[in-house]
Amino acid sequence: MKKIGLILFDIDGVIRSVENSYRLSLKKTVYKFSGWEPSYVDIDNAKNEGIWNNDWDLSLELIKRCIKKENLNLKIPLREEIVECFEEFYFGGDPNVDSKYWSGFITNEDLLVDKEFFDLLNSNGIIWGFVSGAEHASAKFVLEKRLGLKSPPLISMGDAPDKPDPKGFIHLSKKLLGDKLGESNIPIAYVGDTIADVNTVINARKEIPTQKFISFGIAPPHLHLQSRLKERNSYEKNLQDAGADFILNSINDLKSINLSLF
Repeated sequence: MKKIGLILFDIDGVIRSVENSYRLSLKKTVYKFSGWEPSYVDIDNAKNEGIWNNDWDLSLELIKRCIKKENLNLKIPLREEIVECFEEFYFGGDPNVDSKYWSGFITNEDLLVDKEFFDLLNSNGIIWGFVSGAEHASAKFVLEKRLGLKSPPLISMGDAPDKPDPKGFIHLSKKLLGDKLGESNIPIAYVGDTIADVNTVINARKEIPTQKFISFGIAPPHLHLQSRLKERNSYEKNLQDAGADFILNSINDLKSINLSLF
């Protein structure tokens, strides 16, 4: 079948819900070092600044802000201490061992898609892959063990600079499309739930202005509850204001998307 487009996906908040895993690990890490547990609103507001894609760095930043705001007589932890604490909450064990030994918050994650979703994209002529700031072990766990995808194209933490730097996004696009990006190529879309994801696409356009890049924004799962509709609308407006080309109501909207319309 003729290939009509490439869609690359963020993982956290797009492929899986992380409110009770990554975000909970962030909350508990901040609390351990500061005595204050940020709410999901605090985390969303920080994410909307567009620069905090790495949850370790965001944990440290929120700790610093709390210590300064409350004038606390606390030592700012080293980043290495943040990472160790966060990983213990998230994995509940060594991320390098078999996932059956993990007992942390990663076991709480709900999937937002299934393998058939990607099979349908294939049948619609869509190439796909993943560009995520998640640790490699975590990304492979959700894509291979839980979704059952075989050797999925993936850029994860450490494979490229953190978003919104577009290097990882561009690198995987070139790898999947034969190293040729430009005016004659098929559209390339990126689906993400943060302003950093939107900015990744905007920065890719600056690097390769002749290539058609599309930014799909989606609010994270915890904002899709009816009780949080007002917050979701505000969050989606922030994504649009940042430059998202289209806001998805559901990841399943992509089953029938026509990239040529953007």
